[in-house]
Amino acid sequence: MTEFNSHSGADPRLAGGRLTIDISALIANYRLLRELSDGARTAGVVKANAYGLGIETVVPALLAAGCEDFFVALPEEGIAVRRLATDARIFVLAGLFEAEAAPFYSEARLIPVLNTQRDIAIWEAHCGTEGAALPCAIHVDTGMNRLGLTVERALAYARENALTRALEPVLLMTHLACADEPMHPLNLKQVEAFRRVREAYGGIEASMANSPGIFLGEITRFDLTRPGIALYGGQPVNGASKPLRPVVTAEARIVQVRHARAGESASYGAHAMLERGTTIAVAAVGYADGYHRSGSGAGVPLRAAIPQGAYGFVAGRRVPVLGRVTMDLTLFDVTDCAPDTVQPGDHIELFGPNIPIDEAAHAAGTIAYELLTSLGHRWQRRVVGAVTDA
Repeated sequence: MTEFNSHSGADPRLAGGRLTIDISALIANYRLLRELSDGARTAGVVKANAYGLGIETVVPALLAAGCEDFFVALPEEGIAVRRLATDARIFVLAGLFEAEAAPFYSEARLIPVLNTQRDIAIWEAHCGTEGAALPCAIHVDTGMNRLGLTVERALAYARENALTRALEPVLLMTHLACADEPMHPLNLKQVEAFRRVREAYGGIEASMANSPGIFLGEITRFDLTRPGIALYGGQPVNGASKPLRPVVTAEARIVQVRHARAGESASYGAHAMLERGTTIAVAAVGYADGYHRSGSGAGVPLRAAIPQGAYGFVAGRRVPVLGRVTMDLTLFDVTDCAPDTVQPGDHIELFGPNIPIDEAAHAAGTIAYELLTSLGHRWQRRVVGAVTDA
């Protein structure tokens, strides 16, 4: 059993907020996703500093759980993963920015995902310089129109490379655009297009399923799945409850509890007019910490579309954000909590086991991905949990 129990970031005596990262939950999610992948290898997507949780925290845990493949966005992220994962395969999704970058990939044994004909030309030239066909991945765009060769170009390159053997692709991949909507017609169109290309590339591994793609079933799993947000506890399929455990709990320190009269207002703009005597908990968190202003209880444009703002959880109750979230402080209406149960120094949960991260994100008009990757540097971070043998 590998145990994790560490602290980083701000001094807990000085920090306005704390993040608790539950490694046991992360690993439980990884193992569930691996089981649902039904025989396919299961990678870990750790781009954007492991979705804000920290590469140095997430990668050792996934390694201990048996993960052997990682995906990052940028080569510098790949180099950070390589320091921790000596033998893993590390794929860099953004490809090659320029020819001068290619040696960094081979030095750190990073596998570039080739998205364009220019990427291919750069890697072919670098392989020629190295005197060997170094591993790479070929990305084909099957309907997202973001990165990747067109289907036609990918098919043509399969024929060209079969003759020249200039490159040694170890993975063929594509990315699903609408997998969070299982019935969207583009899902099947992308599967059909990817199958055509896969046939042209012979026996190399193929990868299509991101987090929601794993839940679409066998048609998208192929040889390697690439879960990202699902690892970290976000729900990958719209409107569906999946058995994923919350990994991150964000809590803010309460710095003051005050009482206001009916008819008064709270926070900037006086948009929160108090209809009753109100007990207000002032928490040391705001948009500078990644707690989005758009989640305010009032006074922001989003409330016209989504009337209810964000909630916190304290003293056994859900409590609403009151008025606008500000840079460093957020107000919560704790009037309905039992008297004197909320005190300065207490912590209020912003998301975690009682406030699902997807709910908190929805209240701010965004998604769990953005909420996690927006977390700032002022948090005190605690890593807890263990990885048991499995």
